[in-house]
Amino acid sequence: MSTLRFHAIKETFNRTPFPVDEPARRSAIFGANVFNETAMRQYLTKNSYKSVMGAIENGTKIERQVADQISTGMKEWAIAKGVTHYTHWFQPLTGATAEKHDAFFETIEDGTAIEKFGGGQLVQQEPDASSFPNGGIRNTFEARGYTAWDPTSPAFIYGTTLCIPTVFVAYTGEALDYKTPLLRALQTIDGAATAVAKYFDKNVTKVTATLGWEQEYFLVDSALAASRPDISLAGRTLLGHSSAKGQQLDDHYFGSIPARALNYMRDLETECMLLGIPVKTRHNEVAPNQFELAPIFEESNLAVDHNSLLMDVMSKVAHRHNFKVLFHEKPFAGVNGSGKHNNWSLATDTGVNLLGPGSTPMKNLQFLTFFINTLKAVNDHEELIRASIASASNDHRLGANEAPPAIISVFIGSQLTAVLDELEKVTNGKLSPQEKTDLKLNVVGKIPEILLDNTDRNRTSPFAFTGNKFEFRAVGSTANCANPMTVLNAMVAKQLIDFKIKIDGLIKDEKMKKDDAIFNVLREYIKDSKRIRFEGDGYGDAWEKEAKKRGLSNHKTTPDALKAKVSKKTVALFEGLDIMSKVEMEARYEIELEEYAKRIQIEGRVLGDIARNHVIPTAIKYQNILIQNVQGLKDIYGKDFKKLSGEQMRLIEQISGHIAKINTNITDMIDARKKANKISNTSKLAIVYCDDVRPYFEEIRYHCDKLELLVDDELWPLTKYRELLFTK
Repeated sequence: MSTLRFHAIKETFNRTPFPVDEPARRSAIFGANVFNETAMRQYLTKNSYKSVMGAIENGTKIERQVADQISTGMKEWAIAKGVTHYTHWFQPLTGATAEKHDAFFETIEDGTAIEKFGGGQLVQQEPDASSFPNGGIRNTFEARGYTAWDPTSPAFIYGTTLCIPTVFVAYTGEALDYKTPLLRALQTIDGAATAVAKYFDKNVTKVTATLGWEQEYFLVDSALAASRPDISLAGRTLLGHSSAKGQQLDDHYFGSIPARALNYMRDLETECMLLGIPVKTRHNEVAPNQFELAPIFEESNLAVDHNSLLMDVMSKVAHRHNFKVLFHEKPFAGVNGSGKHNNWSLATDTGVNLLGPGSTPMKNLQFLTFFINTLKAVNDHEELIRASIASASNDHRLGANEAPPAIISVFIGSQLTAVLDELEKVTNGKLSPQEKTDLKLNVVGKIPEILLDNTDRNRTSPFAFTGNKFEFRAVGSTANCANPMTVLNAMVAKQLIDFKIKIDGLIKDEKMKKDDAIFNVLREYIKDSKRIRFEGDGYGDAWEKEAKKRGLSNHKTTPDALKAKVSKKTVALFEGLDIMSKVEMEARYEIELEEYAKRIQIEGRVLGDIARNHVIPTAIKYQNILIQNVQGLKDIYGKDFKKLSGEQMRLIEQISGHIAKINTNITDMIDARKKANKISNTSKLAIVYCDDVRPYFEEIRYHCDKLELLVDDELWPLTKYRELLFTK
């Protein structure tokens, strides 16, 4: 056994659980480090408090003078909690959060010092924009970019730093982050959904898009992870033979949480409570050492911020417990990968979930209106939905046996399918009183108020209705939720706008009653979106053939899927809603393609290094031992040695064959990379890395994994799957 592997395993078995003092009541510490309404009431003037709440609830502008009052109160609150620095916390297009810390400390003319934090420092800062991905929006020598305070997401304290959630834009105004387009999309769907909700309740003045994410992840001992260059540099294992025991017994799923992992979770949840992240659920997932946590639903912007913050906090807390968190969608071959299901719904300021069936036909009609419009939106923009969850890491997961396929479809269950089928039979034109009564009582009135358990779950569906919400299951575990949520909210907003225009037109021009108009348009939408509904097994070849007949896309790779982000249809959608300009969309397309190519490039380099510098030398060393053994047998038994050394000779031959294949494929892969690196066009570069470089990975891995089974375990240099996945 290699020295590094030996010490890593030894260190792991010497671990003692990290002591955790868990509060008796979570509610007592929830939001203690958040500048929430309670803190604002205590530290702000009445005028400044009203100004912040107005910005949060109505999007009203905060005047500069008021910003000075707010910053003073925020500073006093933070300093009282031991804070020394502040930062504008933002989400650039890197997939991680960003922050630059500045001290409250400042000197004045007489040589003394004060703690200073003014309205200008709260509202806006100027970080370097040139070093973040910008997709060609900014030249390298044009470094100026701005972060601007987002008052809808409360400031929080982490460590000794006051973190202020902000947007990040270029000097010329283009969005360079995930938050800015999301805020625009949320504002758009608020207006569109409110206008439609008023058909059913005139008292509705605001509709909020809600999000509940489910974060899956793996926990690996930090010493074991550090012994694997692929985990350290690529976030996943690029080689490694499956363990004899994996997840086939289903004994980990929902099982008793291991003590070390539970201590980590308890510590993490305490940190989350202090930061106002409402985590509620924790459990073992399907694969060994895989887990999940999920929060209570929140307003989408805040939920996205909380998930981004959570991923950072998870890694930091894991360090205290000698764990490494693996967020990669497929860190281990042969066992389940990780996703981040995005549960989405719409809620009114009157307390109604628009995707929750009510107790009366009219409330059910309201539900059907938003439900069917969502189906229509997904049907019309299924390629864009697929593009919103495309990444090099998620490509490994989509279509595998534990994840939804790359074909976007919607599962709604047998009961709602029957309702839509019956509603589809409505005759054209105005409804007769009898038809309207039949519809309301026999079709619409049949929908139960709670649909949570009216049908079995379809885990193969990428977009499923689960009772009172839609669950976007295809989102990857490393993803920033803002990306799919911007797309989903934008396309549903556009659909609702079109729906209202149609209804108002029928009422005005055709003199239809409101209910008649709604029924007629919904019937039309049911027919239009029928192809997107699928209740069967998404894993089977039959569905792939059926989807092709229906005209649904099947983009299996990221370079192929991302094209939808810059299609004429997508540009018209986002520009028409003032969510993103064509320049911003093209920039994001460039950034995501470039990131894809770079990730494949890094993985190729790491794999080549491990295979040539770790695997092959070890295989040769073991081969030499076998050769010495054969030579010894020859010395002792003379001509009869062949009868006794047959197995050794076969092993020597097999090892030589695998070594030759590894070397040849690495050389060919390097040549393919060199050719790819000469390509200046980002789109072509990504395609070449996908089609010409990536295929070598599996071939190299196959022969390395075969050597792992042949070479003496005492010599094998890399920590094995059985050690990574079953060391508690």
